[in-house]
Amino acid sequence: MEEVINYINSNFNNYLTELKEYLRIKSVSALESYKDEVAKCAEFAAQKLKDAGMKRVEIFKTDGNPIVYGEWLEAQGKPTVLIYGHYDVQPVDPIELWKSDPFEAEIRDGKIYARGANDNKGQHFVHIKSVEAFYKVTGKLPVNVKFILEGEEEVGSVSITKFIKEHKDLLKCDAVLISDTSMYAEDVPTISYGLRGLCYLEVQVTGPSKDLHSGSFGGAVANPINELAKIIAKLHDKNGKITIPGFYKNVMKLTAQEKENLKKLRFSDKELAKQVGVKELSGEKGYSTLERLWSRPTLDCNGIVGGFIEDGAKTIIPSKASAKISMRLVPNQNPKEIQREFIKYVKSLAPKSITVDFKIHHYGYPVVIDLNTKAIKAASNALSKAFGKKTVYTREGGSIPIVVDFVKELKSPVVLMGLGLDTDDIHSPNEHFHIKNFERGILSSAYFFGEFGG
Repeated sequence: MEEVINYINSNFNNYLTELKEYLRIKSVSALESYKDEVAKCAEFAAQKLKDAGMKRVEIFKTDGNPIVYGEWLEAQGKPTVLIYGHYDVQPVDPIELWKSDPFEAEIRDGKIYARGANDNKGQHFVHIKSVEAFYKVTGKLPVNVKFILEGEEEVGSVSITKFIKEHKDLLKCDAVLISDTSMYAEDVPTISYGLRGLCYLEVQVTGPSKDLHSGSFGGAVANPINELAKIIAKLHDKNGKITIPGFYKNVMKLTAQEKENLKKLRFSDKELAKQVGVKELSGEKGYSTLERLWSRPTLDCNGIVGGFIEDGAKTIIPSKASAKISMRLVPNQNPKEIQREFIKYVKSLAPKSITVDFKIHHYGYPVVIDLNTKAIKAASNALSKAFGKKTVYTREGGSIPIVVDFVKELKSPVVLMGLGLDTDDIHSPNEHFHIKNFERGILSSAYFFGEFGG
């Protein structure tokens, strides 16, 4: 093991150079104009798997973007680890807020800045490089390894969800390893054991058949923007509680052990408020911030559109208005049921003077992972070795729908070994990844394979 670690340390600059190459590929999955770049990125990832010693590497075509698969299965009697990642990235807008070209991978102040640096190229690349280190040094691996890299995570993971169901034998494993979450804090090794689910809809309100003069018709015809705003305002009560009937009936409560764990994390409301640029935090009363972030469901308006929004003035009663609403869900909440109850409730709030329609975007199920598995214990020990600190356990406020598919279809424990930070500006201008976390991530991955194989 020591030889492998030494090899990683002596070759780290080469790994960083390769990561820069990976980040320069503009694999934006949300925009059709980048289709060729997405395909190019799949080819690049496949080549890196070959370089890492994978005996079989294949690019599977789908109705969407390609899925890259690789495997090395010559460790007889040893467990099999399936490593998941996504090579697609978010759009870069607003481009004017970037301090450097989002696809040039510039290094500043110990961080690498580029779209996908953290989410998710940098995070899953650590596992490719640790596998390669074992192969280069010893010619073998301490475990059997499979990789599956998709190109649609940022647009709903439609193809890979179908792929998992149709290729259960191909993907069969003893553990799934994913690095696509965040550490609790800088220099604190972290394993996430819970993810919130998602229910995402668009509410479309229509009043008059066309825009009307607000002087001639104001006071006689319902304004869709006004009515939509009233509906949104009624979705929470004065205590921050969501008012949809039955919304909380299946919410899983934290255990006493989990509550004790939250206290040990010594979270600071003031520090978070400062980090996000607000005077004070807000949310459902009766719960701590960490409880609200990790174990309580939420409802947020993500965007609202209607009427005249250009410079200048135009006095109208608009014909239409719409709002995008997302609900983050917690274990035991069913997104399909929540979706039905949301639609029913919003319709009940709408006056007869308007019509309300709904557009369903996507949904994902929440999940809580058992911490008492061999894979989790191996990952905890590995992270502690690489970081020199005791590993902590957290839930994640965000959603990774594919995790539920792995648990449901493969019946395998999942290890969420996050290596980024919440301050790394993923999905935002100036996304970055701390170089020290990239390095410690490779070491953590190597230690994990050694621990799990042992």
